Amino acid sequence: MNHETEISVRFCETDMAGHVNNTSYFIYLEEARGKFFDQVIPDDPEIREGFILASTNCDFLGQSYFNQRLVVMTRISKIGTKSFSFNQIIRAAETGAMIAEAEATIVCFDYEAQKTVPITPALRNVLEGLLVTS
Repeated sequence: MNHETEISVRFCETDMAGHVNNTSYFIYLEEARGKFFDQVIPDDPEIREGFILASTNCDFLGQSYFNQRLVVMTRISKIGTKSFSFNQIIRAAETGAMIAEAEATIVCFDYEAQKTVPITPALRNVLEGLLVTS
């Protein structure tokens, strides 16, 4: 299952070279993951327990500019014992040109105990239904 989020580039997200600054892409990716959770993952306390971002990386493949519309495609790409990963692709909305490809790993986390915890069976069931392996 692929989830899409449209982003409109604001002037403040560009740099002196006139293109989107590399740090802004992480904001776009975070926004898309948040919308993925809001729109795809059921709002059930048994499913939505504590999560923490463990790692993220982004490969920059093209440039984008002020006022450009971007599409961030987000999908579940891997499920582990205590974590799961997102694969995300940013494309230009008008042309489909690839701008960036990223991955983020989310860990299930007990904030009170300050430790990682296994993915609950309910969450695993949801994630497995969303997993895209290719």
